[in-house]
Formats: sequence, C-alpha cells, structure tokens
Amino acid sequence: MQYPIVYALAVNCSVSPLNVRKHSNADADSELAANVGETGIVLQNLIGVAVKRKKDHYSIIGGGRRLRAVLDQIEQGQLAADFRLPVMVVPNEKDAIEMSLSENYYNLAMNPADACEAFRSMIEKEGKSVEQVAKRLGLTKRFVEGRLRLANLAEPIFEALRTEEITLDIAMAYASTSDTTRQASVYEQMADSYQRGNVGEIRRMLAVGSYKGGDPKAIFVGRADYEAAGGRIDGDLFSSTDTETWRDGDILERLVEEKLTQAAIALRDREGYAEVRAIPAARVPYMEICQLDELEGQPVPMSEEALARKIEIEAEVEQLEALAREAGDYSEEQSERLEALEIELDELADTGTIITDEQRAAAIAYVVIGDDGEPRLHHQLYVEPAAEEALDEDIDADPDDLGDEATAEPEPAKDEVKYSAKLSDELAMMKTELLAVHIASDAHFALDLGTFIMADNATRTMSYYGMPSELRANAPSPRVANFASGMAAAESWAKLEAELDRSWINHKEMEQRYDAFCALDDAARAAWLGWAVARTLHAVPDGATGASFLNHLGAKLGIDVAAWWRPTARNFFDRIAKSAILKLFEAIGGNELASRYTAARKFDLAASAEKLFAGQIIVDNEVKDRALAWLPGAMRFMPEADQVELDVVDELSGTDEVTTDGEDGAPASSDQEVDALREAA
Repeated sequence: MQYPIVYALAVNCSVSPLNVRKHSNADADSELAANVGETGIVLQNLIGVAVKRKKDHYSIIGGGRRLRAVLDQIEQGQLAADFRLPVMVVPNEKDAIEMSLSENYYNLAMNPADACEAFRSMIEKEGKSVEQVAKRLGLTKRFVEGRLRLANLAEPIFEALRTEEITLDIAMAYASTSDTTRQASVYEQMADSYQRGNVGEIRRMLAVGSYKGGDPKAIFVGRADYEAAGGRIDGDLFSSTDTETWRDGDILERLVEEKLTQAAIALRDREGYAEVRAIPAARVPYMEICQLDELEGQPVPMSEEALARKIEIEAEVEQLEALAREAGDYSEEQSERLEALEIELDELADTGTIITDEQRAAAIAYVVIGDDGEPRLHHQLYVEPAAEEALDEDIDADPDDLGDEATAEPEPAKDEVKYSAKLSDELAMMKTELLAVHIASDAHFALDLGTFIMADNATRTMSYYGMPSELRANAPSPRVANFASGMAAAESWAKLEAELDRSWINHKEMEQRYDAFCALDDAARAAWLGWAVARTLHAVPDGATGASFLNHLGAKLGIDVAAWWRPTARNFFDRIAKSAILKLFEAIGGNELASRYTAARKFDLAASAEKLFAGQIIVDNEVKDRALAWLPGAMRFMPEADQVELDVVDELSGTDEVTTDGEDGAPASSDQEVDALREAA
C-alpha cells in the first residue's frame, strides 16, 4: 500500500515514545546533525502518524535521529526555522511501528573498503579538499585522512578488507605506515602465521627500524629538527601522535647522539666533572660501568647545634643507665625515654654525604634520556679505580683537611646475638616469604629473575648448588646417545647459541652475574629466555604421552617442516623396508612410478627416494609437488589436506631399524654398511 508523503515543518514534529530505536551513539548523532546542517538534505523520509486535534502536527515513529538532527541544527541557526521534512503519513501506530522496525532491522552497514573508495572518489573526481569532505559529512579532518590512507593500502591488503578476510582493525594496523611496499612485505610474511590477526604484532613488524612519536628519543629530538634533517613521519591517523611512526631511525639516532653530546658538554662545564658521557638510552648499560667504581660522597659534618645536642643526649643516657643500675632494672618510663633518645641520636648522626670539589674533579657522570624525553644526570657518579685510590691516599695523608669529618661516627657493629637453628630457619622462611610476594607482584622483575636463574644454572660448567631457587631449565637426556641430526635446525640452534651475549657469565659472584644479566638489552635477555625454555623440551615419539602437546606447539608456531627437513636415505629411507618405499612411490606417483623401481636394490631405491622427495628427479609437476610436500606422520605438527597419508609406511617399517636389501633378504646391519654399498654403486 502506498502512503502519502507530506513536507511538514520540522518544528511541528516530535519523536514518538513508540519509536523503536531506544539507544543511539552520541558521536554518530553529532556527525549526522553536522551533515544535515551543511547540506540541508534529509535523504530518507520519516514515518509518522498525524496528531489528533493538531493540524499539520506529526508524531514520528521512524526517523527520530533525523528529526533530532534537524531540530538541533535549527536551534544552532544552521537551518531555517521553517525547514520542512518529508514525512510518510501512516494511518495508525501499528503499521508505523512495523515499518520503523523493518527500516532499522534490515539496515546493512557499508563495507569499509567501499566507504574508503567513496571518500577517495569525492576527493579525486569531485575535486573536493579533505576539509570540504569532512565538513560536508560532519566528520573530522583526521577521520577522512584515515579513510583515505586505508583506500591507498597495498592492493592485496585492500582486497582482503573488501572481501572481509581481514577486519577493519587489522587494515588500520597496516595503514600505520604509508609505505605500501613495506605493508605488502609484512602482509606476505604474516599470511601463514598464527599471529596474522594480532594487531600489535603487525604494528611491531611494520615499525622495525623506526620509532614511535611517543618514544623518549623522538620527544628529545623534536619533530621540527627531525623533519629538517630529512626524517619522514607516517602520521597515525587512527589513534594519536604518540603512536605515529618516525620511519628513519638512523637519522633519529644521529640527532639524539649529537644533541645529547652537546648536553653532556654543557653539564661538564657547568658542574665541573672530569667527564660527562652521553648514553642515548633510559639507563646506563652495565658493560659501560663494570670497570668503574661507584663514587661515594664524604659524610657531612655535624653542625655545632647538633654536636651540642649529641653531648646532651649522651649525658642523659648515662644518667638513665646509672639509675637503672641502682634500681636493678629500667622502669617503663625510662625504657621509653631511652628509646626516644637513641632514635634522636641516630637522626643526628645521619647527616648524609656530599661530593667534594676534589671528588667532583675526578668524577665520571652520565647523561641519559628520561621517559619524558628530557636529558638528565644519572643518579650515580663513578670514578676510575686509580683515581679513587689517589683520593683515598690524599685523605689518609692529610687528616686535617677533613675538619670535623674526622669525628664522624663509625658504622655500628654487627648484631652479635646468637640464634638457635630453628629460629634461624623460621626467620629465613619469613624473609623469603616477604621477598616472594614482592617478586610475584612485579612481572617484569620476575621474568628477568627467572631467565637469569635458568640461564645461570645451565651455563655453569661444574655441579652447582649455590642458587637459592628450585627453578631449572635442564636439558633432558637424549633418547639416542651421540645422535647428530644434520638438520638445518641443528645449524640454526648452534648459531643461536653462538650469538647469545655471554658477557655476564664470567663474573665470580652470583650477584655480579645477575646485575650484569639485567643490564643486557631487551633483545639479549629475550634470547636467553628462549634458549633456556627451548632446551628443556623432551623428544617424544609420535603417539606417546606428551606428543600431542608438542604437535600443538608446532602448529601454533606455524612451523613449515618441509622447509626445514626432507627425508633422506640416512635419516629415513634406509630405516624402512623396501616394500614400504615402493608403497610410498605408488602413493606419490601411482603404479607407473612404483613399477620403475620394483627391481632396484634396497640401497639404490633409498637413494632414488631421497632424490624424488627432494625434487631432483624429473617427474610430472603434480607428482613433484606431492613429493615435496610429503612428510612422515611422525614429523608432521599438523595434518595438511594436501599431504599424502601413508600409514602403511609406519606399519611396514615398525620399530626395527634393520632393513633388507630387497634382493637376497640379507640385512643391512648398520648405517656404515649402507653407506659403503652406496659409495661402491
């Protein structure tokens, strides 16, 4: 049924309480209002019923958001007071509610890719500026720029957004850089990774070799100086300037070093230090200071008032002790007074320390970059060991130079109270409990500590029982003694071990090793963590307890086994029966391929199998692809649909490594004999 559409004065319309949309979005509503105010167009008619006894007044049941937007713009003066709206007049509320529900329920949100292309078309084909488009649609300029960035994504990423293979959030992560070549490269790397939907990992990979706008180094240098030096910035159009990408990390590093060096020179001249070293980081690396000694200040002498008060306190303490000796014990009041005097005496003695002019002239200071991007002096001063000894000799040689410092109180002696073994154990339990709760509350501290404990135990060359922790990362006993796989993974593992930063290992004391380990950069500590955890994995035969978990880990990591391992005569084919190899040939290339090798001797057949599954035998492309993709079940982390399932191989090979040569049934008793036969052939 066709209902009449009238153009009613907006001020004569009101939103009905029967309107089906009860909740809205404030930002979306303001964008709609701005768009209506800018264009003066309401693209869709409203649905309403006539108000009884009020001529030309309508109660709006469908289109309440549009009506509110118009009334808002009339109130702000953007639209005329007599602005009219198209209203479809329905005879009763029942039909109006049904039509409003259909209008809202079946509304389909626009595909993000289509929306992005629409923005680009308005800019390119209509000749409009970003500001004009933003104003017309009631959007911010930044929002429009963000959609234009998405419209210019690398083609495979934009197509994935169009077909909904990736979400808008993932597309926005790729758009954090305008470098489409970099986008495409990372997208290809992530295609088969289980991290392909991880927005944070995508942004991290895109940002390799670059810095974020909120990085202390970027704040320290400043946008103007960076851009003046030729640095490029990809504005993050989807969050804030802190997350924008400064693409030219080498330029930023150079500017940081230059600017921080200037700050170090200025500080040296102002403060009179022997040397001020610039460290373009938030903290001083351990290797920078491991050969230096910390410079300790000289105690500040007591003031005359403090010395006088000290004498008074000592006199009162002596008096209290004399009274106690006469009475045979301290009264409660005397004990409280004595305790208060001792506290006051300790406070008087704690005068702090100062750096003398002589010490300052020999001191080495460090300037680092704070989290706020400001250069700041590192809290600790250092000195070359020889310089510190010379200072100590000067002090010992001329005690008059110390003035009142010569009267400084010596450090209190250690508590000589003897504890019982049980009390010592109980105190140790309570102390460790206190330490444990603090470690458990600091995840970063716990991660570094755990990595150090595992790595320190694993790198000790002799039996080691000094570590006060049960945490270990011991390598399990091998299932096959003296086994060398010869795999590419073994070479990669050896390379990984060789590249571990071992600068911390040779310190004599555990505390020194720990501090040196914590001073390593994040990447070095992370490498030790990966090494320590990975070496603990057990070799579990397929089907045994634990094998399914290892398979799950490999699948989650997306390991491409075929790229790392191929079956060879030595590692596989010599270990299974000839009939099993022929069955495998048949599964890969049919009866025709298997029949070619039926008469071959076992060791020749094994050599041919190695070449076939390495893609070195001329066969049809389809057969070659199947051979290159095939893996024995025990080497697969996840079954693939296109892999050949050949359970009969496992059935025929069994667990016995002794195989026959296929002609006279004589066993090939060892790898050495098989190798010798192959070389002879």
